[in-house]
Amino acid sequence: MDATLTKVFIWDMDETLILLKSLLNGTFAQSFNDLKDADKGVQIGRMWENHILNVCDECFFYEQIENNNTPFLDALKQYDDGRDLSDYEFDRDELCPPFDDLSLKKIAYRHRAIAHKYEEGLQNIFDKELLRVWDELYDMTDEYTDRWLSSARVLLEQCSSGKEVSTSSLGLASLDSADTKSEHVNILVTSGSLIPSLVKCLLFRLDNLITHGNVYSSWEVGKLQCFQWIKERFNNPNVQFCVIGDGWEEGEAAQAMQWPFVKIDLGPGSCHRFPGLSLRTLGCYLSVVYGSPSDETDEE
Repeated sequence: MDATLTKVFIWDMDETLILLKSLLNGTFAQSFNDLKDADKGVQIGRMWENHILNVCDECFFYEQIENNNTPFLDALKQYDDGRDLSDYEFDRDELCPPFDDLSLKKIAYRHRAIAHKYEEGLQNIFDKELLRVWDELYDMTDEYTDRWLSSARVLLEQCSSGKEVSTSSLGLASLDSADTKSEHVNILVTSGSLIPSLVKCLLFRLDNLITHGNVYSSWEVGKLQCFQWIKERFNNPNVQFCVIGDGWEEGEAAQAMQWPFVKIDLGPGSCHRFPGLSLRTLGCYLSVVYGSPSDETDEE
């Protein structure tokens, strides 16, 4: 049997890895007791909304397939016959309801094209001017939110490696004992529809940390169903799961699965926010449910 220990981190997106709704409705600024300029937050949020909608419609076929949301890109893979799409004319294939097998094949083609664009990244979609505007908006947002975005990215990177760089004399904080062979996976389960969620991953610089195959939309099916699919996918006794999010739905779904749940809090004094949430904290939540590596060694 494969003794590799796999740790699967299941992330919510909005108000967890990224901030958008709380910028638009002013709740992020309110959490700072009016020390933040709420109007500036709303302005930033609207700029993000415009970017997201433009990329969805112009590059990711969203206008054509928004009424056929699927929970993940491979959901229609059975309809994809593998045709070479290099000269396929998406604007002329007359995709329209009803969504019979022929229509589903056309949507599957689009999903494959979307996966390819996701892998290529925004550098192959935006021109230099758009890249500059995007970089400036990201930096402006990160500054306004006290490095929420960049801190979330750092933790995702640490979750991927299982190592947290510490400035203290402890050096490295690890999710695993020294003799544990392990791998770590970041998965996104968002309540938003699939295509805008993939676009958000690209725009908020998460695409190199979360593959398109690890992005799930619970819009139609609910988070519990997504969690069950993920459990079936990692069907091995040497797998540990940890859910991180801000909403009641992922909390209840995690409880139903008997997985640890870390609830994100916008409050500036909380350690369950960005910056603040650490690999060490996630390890503590995991150890409560699964035991610590030292417990496993003691049992041996």
